[in-house]
Amino acid sequence: MSLRRCSLAFAAILFAVAPAARAWGPLGHRVVAELAQRHLGPAARAEVERLLAADHVTRLADVANWPDQIQDDPAQATLWQQTRKLHYVNFRGGPGCDYLPPRDCRDGACVVAGLARYVAILGDKAQGDAARLEALKFVVHFAGDVHQPLHAGYRDDLGGNRYQVQFEGKGSNLHRVWDSGMLGTRGLDWQAYAAKLDAKGPAPLPAPIAPLGDPYAQWAEESCRATAVAGFYPDGHKIGRTYVDAELPVAENRLRIAGRRLAAVLNLALAPR
Repeated sequence: MSLRRCSLAFAAILFAVAPAARAWGPLGHRVVAELAQRHLGPAARAEVERLLAADHVTRLADVANWPDQIQDDPAQATLWQQTRKLHYVNFRGGPGCDYLPPRDCRDGACVVAGLARYVAILGDKAQGDAARLEALKFVVHFAGDVHQPLHAGYRDDLGGNRYQVQFEGKGSNLHRVWDSGMLGTRGLDWQAYAAKLDAKGPAPLPAPIAPLGDPYAQWAEESCRATAVAGFYPDGHKIGRTYVDAELPVAENRLRIAGRRLAAVLNLALAPR
């Protein structure tokens, strides 16, 4: 099966399963990966472990941050330049969140197209193991990225990086607060955090957004819409306990949804054929 046909097949199946800079930081990405690993089927789990063995690790959480880490590795400079725009999508039609590929993902340079590309490679057993392992790392990471609201925003603020805030008595920016600041207030490591969220049971999935025919585009639109909710950008640029109490559950719900969807993606892509 061609990569394009494989990608379209995954998209169709995913809609049947799910009707309806550094995202999250190391903690959040590991939480998403661990949530997914806990819900892999036997075939997907075995294939994940087989592919990861080349890196001498066994868990998705061990490679969840690799696509960010390569920007600091001179040996991976070319790959970083080729993939750095695949961590996010900029909605250019603001203030709405309607995804239009020619406008919002020119030349396939966004997280929506990046997910489709690497899911197809991962599911193509004609590809070598090295290419499929690399694809696995990107799929795990990009599934986290696309569920972080500020990796799919429409404001001209570099995903909240230009929106300066006061948080815990220090200067910061909104992107950093969503990446790691709010999650850090729990005081949990990634294993404990994943266990806490997994104990809540499967995350309810949002309803489909018509007329989208691409699940990854839906995930991005959901994130974008979260940034448009009143109060997401705090009045006075100050983030206190009231903001955290309101928005941390939103962030955790996105983590839970990302983990559930990532498991579904991997179970489909790595199913025996």
